[in-house]
Amino acid sequence: MDIINIHEAKTHLSKLIEKAAQGEPFIIAKAGKPMVKVMAIDAPVGKKMKRLGFMKGTISVPDDFDRMFEKEIEQMFYGEE
Repeated sequence: MDIINIHEAKTHLSKLIEKAAQGEPFIIAKAGKPMVKVMAIDAPVGKKMKRLGFMKGTISVPDDFDRMFEKEIEQMFYGEE
């Protein structure tokens, strides 16, 4: 996405608006700091962010999850018995 400074945006406003209307949004910056985003009114809105827990009921965690591969891990840390 293009970042345009205010002076350039004033100079080329008609051209920039036409590009935005065709689906090419741009950002207007002041002293290098982005200030506003210009985009077409009918531009599609981004998807909703998914919330935590969206897979609830899809995944099951075994009861012994915290003890899985316990012997193998001990052997990696302490060597063969």
